[in-house]
Amino acid sequence: MDRRVHVVGVGMIPFAKPGRSDEYDVMGANASAAAPADAGIGYELIQQAYVGYVYGDSTSGQRALYRVGMTQIPIVNVNNNCATGSSALWLARQAVAGGAVECALAVGFEQMQRGALVTHWDDRVSPTERFDSLLDHLHGIDETLPRAAQLFGGAGIEYLEKYDVDPTIFAKVAVKSRTHAANNPYAVFRDPITEWQVLESPHIFGPVTRLGACPPTCGAAAAVVCSEEFARRHGLRTDVAIKAQAMASDAPATFDDKSMITLVGDGLTRAAAAQVYEAAGVDPLDIKVVELHDCFTVNEVLVYEGLGLTAEGESEKFIKEGDNTYGGRVVVNPSGGLMSKGHPLGATGLAQCTELVWQLRGESGPRQVDGVTLALQHNLGLGGVGVVTLYEKVS
Repeated sequence: MDRRVHVVGVGMIPFAKPGRSDEYDVMGANASAAAPADAGIGYELIQQAYVGYVYGDSTSGQRALYRVGMTQIPIVNVNNNCATGSSALWLARQAVAGGAVECALAVGFEQMQRGALVTHWDDRVSPTERFDSLLDHLHGIDETLPRAAQLFGGAGIEYLEKYDVDPTIFAKVAVKSRTHAANNPYAVFRDPITEWQVLESPHIFGPVTRLGACPPTCGAAAAVVCSEEFARRHGLRTDVAIKAQAMASDAPATFDDKSMITLVGDGLTRAAAAQVYEAAGVDPLDIKVVELHDCFTVNEVLVYEGLGLTAEGESEKFIKEGDNTYGGRVVVNPSGGLMSKGHPLGATGLAQCTELVWQLRGESGPRQVDGVTLALQHNLGLGGVGVVTLYEKVS
C-alpha cells in the first residue's frame, strides 16, 4: 500500500438548490465525464469506479455512469452518510495504492429534497439511535426541530460553557464562509452577509441559527486517481498526489464520555488526523489551506482544534485574529465550504478534493491561496465516519 497515488483529473458541476438541478444521473454523468477529460484520458481507461450518494436506490451509480460509457468495469455504490464522497475517494485510492488497478474514478452526487434531513426507513431501528439517546439524555429531543441541528447545537452549548467564549464567533465563521464563496462560481450562496444577519436569522437550537447551518443542495463532483506509472505512460500530469489518508469510526468514548462535542465527531476527527500527520510526517501548522466539514458553524469551530490548526480552547482567538482566512495563518474553506458552497451529501467530499487540487495546481483564480504545497481535507459523517486526506504538490 505504499505506491504513490496521483489525482490527475477532477470535475465538478455548479451546485444548486433542490428543484433547480438536473436529475441525479445527469449530474453524476457530467461530473464523471469532466474528471477524465480534465486528466486528458478517455473514460475507457478507467478500470474501477466508486460512486457515492446517500439518497437513492441501489445501483444509482450504474445509472449515472452508463451515460458516460458501458465498459463493464466494476462499479461500487458507496453510502457513508455525509462522508460518502471522501469514502469513495478512499476506496479508489486504496485500489490504486494496493496495486489492484492502475486508474480509478471516484464520483459523488446527490439530488436532495427541500428542508431538513429526514429518515426514509422508519420501519426499523435507526443507525444513529445511540446518538439520539445521548442527545435525549443530555438535552432532550424536540421532535419539531431538525435532529442534526440539535446534535451540533448541543455541542455548541458545551463548547461555549467549557471555554467561556463569545458566541458571536459562530456568526463570524458564517460571514467568512460567504466572503470566500463570493469568488466561487460553483457555490449556491455567494451574496455577503453580516454577523447581525446571522445572529438574527431564525433560531434553531443552542447557538445554531438558520444562517449557521448548511443548506440542502444538489450537485456532483469526481476525481480520477492513478499510479505514477500509469500517469507517465499516458503523458498525464503528476503534480498533485495524496500524501496520506485515513478513515476512522467511533470509539466507545463517543457514547461513554457523555459529551456532545465527542458525540458529533471530535474523536473521529482527531483519530484520522493523527494517523495522517504521523504517516506524512507533517505538522498541521505547516498547512496553508484546508477544506473542512462545516455542516454547521459550530462544527467548523470544533474542527479547528480537532485538526490541530489551533490549540485547545483557542478557536475564539484564532477566529478574531483572522487566522482562518486570507492574510492569516491558514485559509479555511476557500470554496465557501458546506455553509455557502452547499452540501450535496454524496458529492461534498469530492467537491472538497476538487477545490484542493485546483489550489495545489494554482488554478483557483481569485480564491487562490499563495504558496500552497500541502492541502488538508476533512469530511465527517455521523454514525459514524471521519476521513482526513492530505494532498501534496509534487515538483
